[in-house]
Amino acid sequence: MAENDNPEIILQQHNVKPTAVRLLVLRELEKIKYAFSLADVCDRLPTVDRSTIFRTLTVFADAHLLHTIVNGNGEHEYCLCHNSHTCRPDELHCHFHCTRCGHTFCLTNVTIPSVALPLGYAVENAEYVMQGLCPRCRGIRK
Repeated sequence: MAENDNPEIILQQHNVKPTAVRLLVLRELEKIKYAFSLADVCDRLPTVDRSTIFRTLTVFADAHLLHTIVNGNGEHEYCLCHNSHTCRPDELHCHFHCTRCGHTFCLTNVTIPSVALPLGYAVENAEYVMQGLCPRCRGIRK
């Protein structure tokens, strides 16, 4: 395992204490290839208390290990930051919500379109969610 893939080192680099539960949650999140809800994580880790998982996700979001989005159904979901394990404001990207399977995907190579704001405004966060059918639901292999 490369040093930058070691969950304990990743947490330490983000000033997050690497407790057993946080390491367990991070390892599980790294297996998920789409946006996930609190319920998704709870289903994957049935031995961990729901409130503990929620607090862990909050700590990870505060440390910029993951980001939150509102999916195409108006529900809050999380996406793990894969590029250097850090979500930076200059890496804002689009998301795609599949209306058939319900998964939301980070489109990290698709940037949010630039919007000219009036003088005095500064963007700190933006969400851009497109809806339709993902390649799998369309029967297209990636």
